[in-house]
Amino acid sequence: FRTEDGLKLNGWFIPGKTKSMTADNLFTLLWFHGNAGNISHRLENIKMLYDRVPVNIFIFDYRQYGKSEGKVSEQGTYIDARAALVYLQSREDINHERIIIFGRSVGSGVAVDLAVKGKCCALILETPFTSMKDLAKYLYPFLPIGYILQTKYDSISKIRDIKVPTLIMHGDKDELVPIEQGRKLYEAANEPKEFYTIPGATHNDTYFVGGEEYFNTIRRFVDKLESENG
Repeated sequence: FRTEDGLKLNGWFIPGKTKSMTADNLFTLLWFHGNAGNISHRLENIKMLYDRVPVNIFIFDYRQYGKSEGKVSEQGTYIDARAALVYLQSREDINHERIIIFGRSVGSGVAVDLAVKGKCCALILETPFTSMKDLAKYLYPFLPIGYILQTKYDSISKIRDIKVPTLIMHGDKDELVPIEQGRKLYEAANEPKEFYTIPGATHNDTYFVGGEEYFNTIRRFVDKLESENG
């Protein structure tokens, strides 16, 4: 699919697995991945989710990641996110009223921005940070503030404008993004909202360490959306 500034992005659409519903009745998870690697590195995570939660999954690479064209930037990822949503809304085999935005790590900043500006029915954030400034000050306290401010991803100021159900998940042993940042986002978010602490999980092993309860938390969140939306 293409962005509004003409770049070609690479993504995968995976129809959900269910006995009782077709893809156009399921919720669709629009997945914004983290910083390292590309979509192929998420295969194991996708497979585990696919086997346990009946949702369609659309995951793609931002510009300059994987097979996607262009050069990455904060504004570029926002453009890419809008293009991904437009692409999903152009598909006739899904329900456009049932798009859940899911962002992990850096992808949480992209997800929050899109959830403010685009149409979705819910938001899931995993290992999110409040802003790149806050994260950089935590990881690199010796860097000058001017350098830190070049990339913002200011989720803490944006999440207050989101009016859809929100689930935030964070490992309590996260060595890159402290769980306190996830909790601050939760506190700033509007109701209805949920916070799930993943006991023992670091930044990159949430779905392994969380195990079945990790996936059950997502499943319950989706089931609740189903019961409320009919």
